[in-house]
Amino acid sequence: MRESLRFLLGDRLVEIDHCDPTLTVLDWLRLDRRMTGTKEGCAEGDCGACTVVVGRLDRGQLRYEAINACIRFLPTLDGCQLLTVEHLKGSDGSLHPVQQAMVECHGSQCGFCTPGFVMSLLALRLNEAEPDTGRIEDALAGNLCRCTGYEPIIAAGRRMDEIAPREADQFLREREAVAARLAALDDDETLSLQGGSRRFYAPTTVEALAELVAAHPQATLVAGATDVGLWVTKAMKRLDPLIYLGRVETLRAITDEGDHLCIGAMAGHIDVRTALAALSPQLDELMRRFGGEQVRNAGTIGGNIANGSPIGDLPPALIALDATLVLARRGETSLERRSIPLESFFIEYRKQDRRPGEFVEAVLVPKLADGMLFHASKVSKRFDEDISAVCGAFRLAFGNDGRIIEARLAYGGMSGIPKRAAAAEAALVGQRWDDKAIAAAIAALPQDFTPLDDMRASAHYRLKIAGNLLLRFLIETTEAETRTRVAGLLAEVAHG
Repeated sequence: MRESLRFLLGDRLVEIDHCDPTLTVLDWLRLDRRMTGTKEGCAEGDCGACTVVVGRLDRGQLRYEAINACIRFLPTLDGCQLLTVEHLKGSDGSLHPVQQAMVECHGSQCGFCTPGFVMSLLALRLNEAEPDTGRIEDALAGNLCRCTGYEPIIAAGRRMDEIAPREADQFLREREAVAARLAALDDDETLSLQGGSRRFYAPTTVEALAELVAAHPQATLVAGATDVGLWVTKAMKRLDPLIYLGRVETLRAITDEGDHLCIGAMAGHIDVRTALAALSPQLDELMRRFGGEQVRNAGTIGGNIANGSPIGDLPPALIALDATLVLARRGETSLERRSIPLESFFIEYRKQDRRPGEFVEAVLVPKLADGMLFHASKVSKRFDEDISAVCGAFRLAFGNDGRIIEARLAYGGMSGIPKRAAAAEAALVGQRWDDKAIAAAIAALPQDFTPLDDMRASAHYRLKIAGNLLLRFLIETTEAETRTRVAGLLAEVAHG
């Protein structure tokens, strides 16, 4: 095992022998390095004031990602490059094109949120040439501004490539050199980092991961830390030990197996969105609304499932698609694997069917057969960067006579776990896809759910919305001329 953390801070190599396993990148920058350009706003990955850019190797290529420094643990940066707003100024004191665009477009007023906006725009610039306004808005959805207003900042996003071409950008010029340096840091050793009496582990293989989980059954497994980070910053938990899955590259793989996709547990939401969008544009829109881009860059499909949240957005869609979960653990001579329907993984609130030593290895997602209908809807108080009040996902299959022969209706936010609506499904089977069938399904929903009642939505509201989402499904699949969405990718495509 290697007992030192190694990463690049800008162009400088940092090596740390002892580190609190849950020290956040934000606190390390501000308190240890006195790099105070990165701000703390919410400490929960919501406001974007703490945004930094992380460069990591992805299949040999350097990939830049905007992430929330407030909930990212420092040891998870092993083998990466960390860029902050302090790294943007040129050696001659000149502003980076993103900064200059913010000045010229009057994109800053009080300035507190400005470094986060600048870093989000930097990540966009490094990854994409000439992004359109919609893409700029998407990249900035995880950054909140209280005083300037967003239009000048969006204008800066359009202006940044006019000020200087991407080819002249210092970070793009140095991309290959940085990739080579990160490749030199890459090794097959498990990182074992001590911090006081606590320890952080980061294996590089599934086998090593299984050994660690078996040896430390009380450990907290960390994927993107988009939720676990809040356990530390909000609940003040002292987690020990931590096992980080981010260095196990095989868990990031997404493969097309013909009739289904095999998605590794550590596949990030950005890549999962691309893969699932090929199955249905409904999935593309659903994943477009997973937090801000910083959260989508860090979060993973396995974390979204294993977290067990009743309002996780992805499980209802995957349950409706009849996905299978692959669980793994150390066996006597080799890995033991167990496959179960995803819907049976969730037992009750925060309790899953995971045996001692098991962890989520992959998700198998069937493709939609010809003639199937699929729909996904998320209802929340804000369109962007908000958690669900209700999330519904539905799949229907039809017989030769046009009647429904299979119905899978899955909801999040309606109970303590993501759950199918069995009575509503039964009301649909054998019916034609029309108003009468929908009325029967809606009438059956109270048999399936006694909805949650909390600050996000009342039980009455949730039950009403659950039925309305079924009605939206019918309208969108039978009345193409009727508009059902006031915002979102589908509305833009359908109504220009």
